[in-house]
Amino acid sequence: MTKYNELLVEANKSKKRVGRGIAAGQGKTAGRGTKGQKSRTGKKLNATFQGGQRGIVLSVPKARGFKSLRTPAQVVYLDTLNGFEGKTVDNMTLFEQGFIATPFHTVKVITRGELSKALTVKVAGASKSSQEAIAKAGGSFEKTAVPLKQSAKAAEAAEK
Repeated sequence: MTKYNELLVEANKSKKRVGRGIAAGQGKTAGRGTKGQKSRTGKKLNATFQGGQRGIVLSVPKARGFKSLRTPAQVVYLDTLNGFEGKTVDNMTLFEQGFIATPFHTVKVITRGELSKALTVKVAGASKSSQEAIAKAGGSFEKTAVPLKQSAKAAEAAEK
């Protein structure tokens, strides 16, 4: 067994001269095998190239970590419900009065400030403290499913 200090290492190793005839050892195909895209000159393929396929680099997401596809709930604060006209609060009425962007997403009521009106709140969620505050003001909270957007065909049938 050779020792590390006895290894023969050349400082300036000479470049392998390929394609200089059969006798030279690397003649004819010059170590490229036969035929195909990689055997030709003037064609550089990067390490990630997979023969025109989409490639693993593009398939793997760029950003690290976990990206949730679930849309976050739209937040409605308790103190904003004081300016609410009407007794029942649901996705449609909140949307009509401009408290939420769309009635077809989850809405959650979160505690901030005080609620002075007795309201019946019918949305997808509310924090425990806001449920207590609603009950304290004389109202009630009812957990309901998010309304689904009606298709164009169903809306047309409803009009007839």
